Amino acid sequence: MPAADVVELIKNDHREVERLFDLLKKQPTTRGLNFPVVCALLVAHSRAEESEVYPVAKDEAGETEEVAHSQDEHAEAEHMLEEMAEMDPDSAEFGKALDELIEAVKHHVEEEESRVLPGIQQRLSEARRAELAEAFVAARKEHLGDRPGEATRADLQQQARNVGLSGASSSSKEELKTELLEHAQQSGD
Repeated sequence: MPAADVVELIKNDHREVERLFDLLKKQPTTRGLNFPVVCALLVAHSRAEESEVYPVAKDEAGETEEVAHSQDEHAEAEHMLEEMAEMDPDSAEFGKALDELIEAVKHHVEEEESRVLPGIQQRLSEARRAELAEAFVAARKEHLGDRPGEATRADLQQQARNVGLSGASSSSKEELKTELLEHAQQSGD
């Protein structure tokens, strides 16, 4: 059996999120049941990319700007998930927020699949991508129960390194969270 490739695993997660988004749009009555599943997958996927894939993409594949941009998009999406978790899934407000989330994630996936993942595929050996696949799966499994907005200080410090924020090691968890969201919003303007 061929070794797993981290690029393919990431794309598989993207297709699963798209399938779940489709379900949330076409069957609104299932939102209360399926939104937590989308949250769990998106958060675990993001944390695994942030801890295992992005540092390698930055350091070994030279994807510094792309990684910083992707990290900003993760921060924005997680903020959206955090806000949506407080909403009534049957409300019009939730429906509008869902449309915005789907658009933001779709944009992120398109950019990641056209800019970051090809660089990983071209610049890293098959063996290195297989190692990354194992690390990605382990990190995703570890973070599967994480909820939006509940990243650890260590997770936030890694996110800060991914976007190139300096002074992150001395910042509190709340300061890091605020700085990352502000960075993401400034980059998106």
